[in-house]
Amino acid sequence: MTRLRIVHRTGFSYPSPASASYNEARMTPIADGRQFVLHSALEVKPAATQHAYSDYWGTRVSTFEALTPHRELSVTATSVVEVGPAVPPTQLLDWDELAQARGASVSLAEALEFTNFTEPAPAVVELAGSIAAAGLSPYDTALEVCRAIGERLEYVPGVTGVHTTAADAWATGKGVCQDIAHVVLGALRSLGIPARYVSGYLHPKPGARPGETVHGESHAWVEWFAGEWCGYDPTNRRDIGEYHVTVGRGRDYSDVPPLKGVYTGADSSQLFVSVEITRER
Repeated sequence: MTRLRIVHRTGFSYPSPASASYNEARMTPIADGRQFVLHSALEVKPAATQHAYSDYWGTRVSTFEALTPHRELSVTATSVVEVGPAVPPTQLLDWDELAQARGASVSLAEALEFTNFTEPAPAVVELAGSIAAAGLSPYDTALEVCRAIGERLEYVPGVTGVHTTAADAWATGKGVCQDIAHVVLGALRSLGIPARYVSGYLHPKPGARPGETVHGESHAWVEWFAGEWCGYDPTNRRDIGEYHVTVGRGRDYSDVPPLKGVYTGADSSQLFVSVEITRER
């Protein structure tokens, strides 16, 4: 297993003081069969009382209120996580079995619904259909869809924003991991394959020596159900492994933003973000 320390700092600065702000943070990794959380802490400045819960999708959420005037809201999440390689799936279904599973599960039905972010362009539906026509299993079809879309969309930061839809990103031919994940989700759901958005972190330097700190960023990939949940990183066209750390899951990005909230008193705000990842062993 690989042990990673992640320090994710984000927040908002205001040109004039905000009198109060009310916020939710989804920045704490979850424990599952692939990763074990050794330590996690969330520091908020100005000081605020925190309340924690797990949301409908199983993501850990911290809520807090800053009720004193402040020019900056800063949230720092520090986590130490041991991450193992993904285990190859062993309980895969054929198309008929998958259809039966979809009909018997509310959660799978929810993972089939298009959202404003994931509604696919007609060309994406056509691409997915042509891959499915090859007669592969649901698992292999999903994998080929991920690879095909990852190959067709160029990773270019700055050309899209948090409100960009899958159809917009496909038309542009460029985007970031959030956009690529949204396009893949729409394609998979168009085939009747339940799929969900995963947010987290990716260590950007697999060859980093223990103790070396590198600059990273939040990352996104996808999971689909084919008898069990299976994951793939279409942006980097690689399997999920020891350098992927899961924070949350949902229907699309809107279910798992790292930080969101409202404020009063200031005319505008500016988001800032930094992520540092250290391989400890």
